[in-house]
Amino acid sequence: MKCLLQRVAQASVTVDQGIVGEIQRGLLVFVGVEPGDTDQSVLRMAKRIVSYRIFPDDAGKMNLNVQQAGGAILLVSQFTLAADTTTGNRPSFSSAAPPEQAARLCEDLAKALAIDTLRVEVGQFGADMQVALVNDGPVTFLLSV
Repeated sequence: MKCLLQRVAQASVTVDQGIVGEIQRGLLVFVGVEPGDTDQSVLRMAKRIVSYRIFPDDAGKMNLNVQQAGGAILLVSQFTLAADTTTGNRPSFSSAAPPEQAARLCEDLAKALAIDTLRVEVGQFGADMQVALVNDGPVTFLLSV
């Protein structure tokens, strides 16, 4: 499982001209699921995302996680993160999980992230989504488990 985290001032996902998820300050998380990913992968990734300290403290150091910063999470499935780009001029998606597995694990990740007071919004799996964001920093990290 790969997750691309972007610290945002705001983000939203639109499908068919309607907003299906939006947040203000927080993390926009793109999720790429691979065939070997399991329920354990989901739990490890959720823990990493929630604990990852990429928000500034009072001294301006990246020392706070999303919950400590009072942020939210917008989770968007993105199978292209699992693409094999090692050769050629066209990505191969044979390293991405089948849609049924990916949909279930993305849904499980959203549930695992929704702890305590942390608000989690989601895109629409498999849809043609338009993602709008104001990247804060920019601050972007790629996490793998």
